[in-house]
Amino acid sequence: MQIPLINLKKQYETIKEKADNKIFEVLHSVQYIMGQNVKEFEKEFASYIGVKHAITVGNGTDALIIALKALRIGEQDEVITSPFTFFSTAEAITAVGAVPVFVDVKPDTFNIDTAGIESKITDKTKAIIPVHIFGQPADMDEINTIAKKYNLKVIEDACQAVGAEYKGKKTGTLGDITCFSFFPTKNLGCAGDGGAIVTDNDELATICRALKAHGSGENGQKAYNILNNITEEVVEDKSDDNTVYNPLKYYNYLIGHNSRLDELQAALLRVKLPELDKWNELRREHAYLYDRELKETDLVVPYEDDFVKHVYHMYILQSEKRAEIINYLKENGIATGVYYPVPLHLQKAFLNLGYKEGDMPNAEHLSHRTFAIPMFAELTEEEQKYIIDTIKRFGK
Repeated sequence: MQIPLINLKKQYETIKEKADNKIFEVLHSVQYIMGQNVKEFEKEFASYIGVKHAITVGNGTDALIIALKALRIGEQDEVITSPFTFFSTAEAITAVGAVPVFVDVKPDTFNIDTAGIESKITDKTKAIIPVHIFGQPADMDEINTIAKKYNLKVIEDACQAVGAEYKGKKTGTLGDITCFSFFPTKNLGCAGDGGAIVTDNDELATICRALKAHGSGENGQKAYNILNNITEEVVEDKSDDNTVYNPLKYYNYLIGHNSRLDELQAALLRVKLPELDKWNELRREHAYLYDRELKETDLVVPYEDDFVKHVYHMYILQSEKRAEIINYLKENGIATGVYYPVPLHLQKAFLNLGYKEGDMPNAEHLSHRTFAIPMFAELTEEEQKYIIDTIKRFGK
């Protein structure tokens, strides 16, 4: 039996008819950029999260960069974040000229250890980026308390946690602004790159809309006025369909980005969004079966805080014999993945920050032990039983 880490083909088969119809509608409409599907998906996603604004962008990394810029974070500012996450979290901080400051993670949830945050705050600190790693929300109450005390902004990195909840509230509603990724392997993924920024703040939403499209047009003018404290009404021209030609896009007010979710991706996401909660619940059911069956082995199964709803973007195990078990599973047709083999503070790209081995003991310890086994909504009972039995055989 061959079982991939994630099976996108199986997911596609469950929505094939609806997805194909939507894609063909876009092709026949010949509106490929900033069309009706993008507008409707932004409304639907904002409603799903429970916020006023959703701004779609080209990918999750751009979402982080644009969110940081919208918060006026730049040269030599400091942003506190986790060292145990995908590179783009800290890469985005560096991309705006700021400095990532790492705080070690908790050994059970793998999320940033809030007990270590205050000691890293300086007069240069401007924000905290908690990462809801692998689908489990960080301790947002404590993070927001610290942020309020020191007048810091909070940017949720929810790229792996769409649909997850913290004390009954969805990720995306727990900070000043939140970033999501729609990379194909995410719980809500498109057929390429895609991302979104969500917020309840009208001014931040306007600035993000401007920055995603070269700082041009009405949003560019509005954002320019906001950033320069200019009180001037900007009149929007809604008389024509400007999908193909909008003369206002040639008036630029800010240095922005070319980061737009295209119509084909938005159309597919509109098909998938109504399925997301069902898919997340199936992931949770699979996770609990893994938990029950594997807790008696030598492996450490994931820990879930009792006040969160973990959506298991990845199901992460820990083992002192990681290399051996990964090789054994591969020999038996079961895919695995190592997340993450090198914590960010030890990446060569960040050597200039001066971190050394031993500075983040929990993240470093996890980097030698953690690995993922197959986790996707369409995982069958037969496949899961095979995975569990194979792991148990390794233990014997």
